[in-house]
Amino acid sequence: MINDALKNFHIILASGSPRRQEFFKNLDLDFEIRLKPVKEEYPSRLTHFEISNYLAQLKALPFKDELQAKDILITSDTIVWHNNKALGKPENAEEAFRILKSLSDTTHEVITSVCFTTPTFEKTLHNITKVTFKPLSDDEITYYIEKDHPFDKAGAYGIQDWIGQIGVTKIEGSYFNVMGLPVHLVYKTLNAIAEEK
Repeated sequence: MINDALKNFHIILASGSPRRQEFFKNLDLDFEIRLKPVKEEYPSRLTHFEISNYLAQLKALPFKDELQAKDILITSDTIVWHNNKALGKPENAEEAFRILKSLSDTTHEVITSVCFTTPTFEKTLHNITKVTFKPLSDDEITYYIEKDHPFDKAGAYGIQDWIGQIGVTKIEGSYFNVMGLPVHLVYKTLNAIAEEK
């Protein structure tokens, strides 16, 4: 159901995330995966979706000089926002434990920003989902970290993982956004780009 006009474009997904890559395959899109290393740092003055917007745009910067006329580059970033601070990816098991302990028996926000870049324009969108965890025991947290090693995930968890299955009691918004991509927004925006051209 993706717009036929998109077949005239070359879509580049700049993400090493297997989850985001799977979403693009499920949309039945022809796309290329292209990766460039970026140091994911942001100014301390930024808060909330400003952080994920900034990082999604930052990830597009290394590609800008090489984009061709029909290229659409897609970059994205996901953060967990809790107690007025951003929770990124844990560096080790101890940090993952601390993060999950802080999320236990509370509600947090998962924010994913997606940046669409062509040689002539850049558009950044974000989506917010609220996720509530039950009280998590220390044993449950430790078991999950040892089982799934969630060090590549913002907030130290994947909602599709064991911890999400046994621990998430409520979700408000897009489930797929929590997995790392607001697929409905990507679909809508790509179709809009195709119609504009």
